[in-house]
Amino acid sequence: MRMQENKELREQLIALTEMCEMSSIIDPELFSKYSVKRGLRDLDGRGVLVGLTEIGEVHSYIVDDNEMIPVPGQLRYRGINVEQITKGYLKDKRFGFEETTYLLLFGHLPNEEELKSFESLLGSYRDLPDNFFNDMILKAPTKDIMNSLARSVLALYSYDDEADNTSTYNVLRQCLSLISRFPTLAVYGYQAYAHSHLGQSLYVHSPKPELSTAENILHMLRPDCKYTHLEATLLDLALILHAEHGGGNNSSFTTHLVTSSGTDTYSVMAAALGSLKGPKHGGANIKVVHMFEDMKAQIKDWTDDAAIEDYLGKLLNKQAFDKAGLIYGIGHAVYSISDPRAIILKEYAEKLAHEKGLDDEYHFYTKIEALAPQVIARERKMYKGVSANVDFYSGFVYNMLGLPLELYTPIFAIARISGWSAHRIEELVNRGKIIRPAYKSVAKHTEYIPLHERSDIEEAAK
Repeated sequence: MRMQENKELREQLIALTEMCEMSSIIDPELFSKYSVKRGLRDLDGRGVLVGLTEIGEVHSYIVDDNEMIPVPGQLRYRGINVEQITKGYLKDKRFGFEETTYLLLFGHLPNEEELKSFESLLGSYRDLPDNFFNDMILKAPTKDIMNSLARSVLALYSYDDEADNTSTYNVLRQCLSLISRFPTLAVYGYQAYAHSHLGQSLYVHSPKPELSTAENILHMLRPDCKYTHLEATLLDLALILHAEHGGGNNSSFTTHLVTSSGTDTYSVMAAALGSLKGPKHGGANIKVVHMFEDMKAQIKDWTDDAAIEDYLGKLLNKQAFDKAGLIYGIGHAVYSISDPRAIILKEYAEKLAHEKGLDDEYHFYTKIEALAPQVIARERKMYKGVSANVDFYSGFVYNMLGLPLELYTPIFAIARISGWSAHRIEELVNRGKIIRPAYKSVAKHTEYIPLHERSDIEEAAK
């Protein structure tokens, strides 16, 4: 009887789904007719200007005589080129994520005393409330750590006596607490999942206040808590490169959007996490890893250019991997000639690959990076060039670090919470109006039909 009920329910849902889809279709020509910028993007790919920010700047083209001319990509945090930021702290053989977070939040680089005090402050926030792990994480483990992270963030609302206070002082306190706790929440979420769903031993290492964010991730994740300096350095670098990307990326815009309603910090960050989780945004590096697994299985000789180009062509023609017609990790919505994050990450990925004995795999990645744009140029008409984006190498780096696939996108969130925090405070301080873009209704006006006069649902729909 139960199976029959399930079959009937499924058939009912299938019929409702068809009607739901039919009632949701909008004639594509109407978007052009009413000059609707789908995705808030112009036809030339530029984003529609919806706000101002001093936090991050993405630069990929210049305009000359109203013509967009692509240039090598640049990413600036508070006006400083991220390439200079990474070179600066790496020269001192330090970790830089905490310094970068300070820059994003407060608008200037800290001096030695300010940095030391800030690192100490972040360290003091790393521990979770008493019994939080048992009550909020371990009792309801989920395979999607982004959902676990969002649920934990919302749960922290209940532990905050000033949860709804949106003063700058209180929001900064909340943001610093979340920045510090995101690594713990993400790693613990994974440990609970691995224990409950994969049957692995449960490791719960407390974060150490004296360690950097990158070091704490590796310390809490690995059973023996051990890691090399190069491993921590590369993870720290990845965090910096993912910390901010202007106010227009989907999750940062979500932060501005939800903040503008006047809601609390925990709700805002949970919404940003939901945005970042999507495969079109933060989940993209997982697609790159899966693509390369399939590619390595199909291509026996990683030095064979012809075999590689043949496979890439099949990807574009929906004949290989997920048949989506995409080469994941190649191309970006903004960058064309180069993604500065990919360039920086690539250099240190080579060092880690050498340390791990994975030189051949690294060279395979670089060969794909070189050949993919050529294949795309032959197969597709492009209004701009394409290059490797940060996701192309980040998945490779995380794999070399032994990070589980389930933590790839949460690592992105651990980094981007710094940028989200800066954007939330920027929105609040400037006291902007609630963000409410217009949607034009194109539905035909009809009259209400009394229930007893309706012949059936399909007739009413007509």
